[in-house]
Amino acid sequence: MPRLYPVLEAIIAAWKRQDVEGVLACVTDDIVWRNSSGYAPAIRGKAAMRTALHNMKVAIAPGSNTWRIFDYAESDDRLFMEGVDEFTLTTGQHVAIPYAGSLEFRGLLVSEWREYFDGRISADMKAGKPMTPEVREMISRPVAK
Repeated sequence: MPRLYPVLEAIIAAWKRQDVEGVLACVTDDIVWRNSSGYAPAIRGKAAMRTALHNMKVAIAPGSNTWRIFDYAESDDRLFMEGVDEFTLTTGQHVAIPYAGSLEFRGLLVSEWREYFDGRISADMKAGKPMTPEVREMISRPVAK
């Protein structure tokens, strides 16, 4: 029986509703969020994460988020995941970013969140380029249960 995965499910459910406070309820006050795959500094602290999420929220069309997880594994206080962030920007571009990530927990709250993805895919799709056949194949998988 997974212990940590339900926390990620709660985060995903909150973010699909664009519920920033619902996401923040699942993280520690001193969260370290490495959401840029290393090309920008980590977001540190719940207040900074709130600002980042609000900025993301206004850029994503309401109801368009279909973030999903394909595989995950738990080990002690870590959850490893593979999935896709998929949404439509308010400017109309459809974006699908395959990624892998790791969540470190303190109790049942996320204390560090690391994401790994190809920033070129993100930039291309945000610029309006179509989804490549390779990305389509990568994200056309059953979701984790």
